[in-house]
Amino acid sequence: MHPSPNINKQQPLILQFGTSRFLQAHVDYFVGHSLENADSKAPILVVQSSDSPVGHARVTAMNSCTSYPVRIQGIQDGVVINRQEHISAICGALQANLDWQLIVTVFCDQVTHVVSNTADQGYLLIDRDSLSSPVPKSFPAKLLVLLEARFKRNANPVTIMPCELVANNGDVLKALVLSLAQRWQLGEEFLHWLANDCLWVNSLVDRIVSESIEPLGAVAEPYALWAIENQPRLVLPCHHPAIRLVDDLLPLETLKLSVLNLSHTFLVDLWQQQSNSKVQTVVEAMQDPYLRGQLDQVLRDEVLPVLEAMQLGEDVEAYIASVMERFLNPFLQHQLVDIAQNHGVKVERRILPLLQQGAKLLPLLAMPQLRAVLSRNGLSDKVDQ
Repeated sequence: MHPSPNINKQQPLILQFGTSRFLQAHVDYFVGHSLENADSKAPILVVQSSDSPVGHARVTAMNSCTSYPVRIQGIQDGVVINRQEHISAICGALQANLDWQLIVTVFCDQVTHVVSNTADQGYLLIDRDSLSSPVPKSFPAKLLVLLEARFKRNANPVTIMPCELVANNGDVLKALVLSLAQRWQLGEEFLHWLANDCLWVNSLVDRIVSESIEPLGAVAEPYALWAIENQPRLVLPCHHPAIRLVDDLLPLETLKLSVLNLSHTFLVDLWQQQSNSKVQTVVEAMQDPYLRGQLDQVLRDEVLPVLEAMQLGEDVEAYIASVMERFLNPFLQHQLVDIAQNHGVKVERRILPLLQQGAKLLPLLAMPQLRAVLSRNGLSDKVDQ
């Protein structure tokens, strides 16, 4: 058993699926600041979906602590940051397999928003789940059972804001839950409420959260972004300078893919060509004259012109500068060997699209360095497809 949360039954709540260090230093961090500044009223009630011992320890800590530490370490606007904050965002935590009926009751009566950051397999459905399951196994099935109970209780709409690193995550989760509701034959009135009254929100999250602090807390870089795609009737669960409400997420997704992700993969590709390199981490690569020089050149001569030609409506040069500052974080030991996993797939996903845009928008731009990366990875023939 774990200590029970002390839930104020008159209080609106944000229901969070996931106990991860990322959420503690991202959504929960923003909510904590928003509550502290009296910019919002709803704290977070966390649901642990799995039975992992680490998650169970976090649930226990969340029900025992009134705050937890977030250590911010890195460089911001040229200044080295190394500070610790105490975040009071979480009012308690429940374990799905132990506390399901309480979760259902709270969800029906108090929850205004749902946030989630489930594992890589978080959106996978499990065939044996059903409406009559004591506790559904998959996250989409859990969510559907909660939504169906709420519809029967009061039919008050709820806002669902997944934070998984999936393009159009709100749309994807909505489609999954709707397909499951159809499979379970839950009725047209409920399906209409699910699709039209509840809000399913696309968002993009970005913050490197490098370590956990046990039993609760995290170490994170200064940079943080929660870009949220606007839609009619949307009310945000909290307010913070790192939250951006945008009409379209695609420009920010393109920037992240074509600068941050592309730079990681470009550095790794050059690093792999070197024999006996002493460089092991991103910050060491940034301090290596050859690797840093090549990265600066490719960003200036090949990446920047294409992104500006795409007319994204963003300050591309400022974004590139912020990424370079993040890569120079002296506290973060981001291993190049980790980034090198699935390298060929990453080259195709992170570098090929920019080359294809370049070929279309700026046909006279040579882009020799990025073409060389594609050639080394057997993808040259795909540029003009």
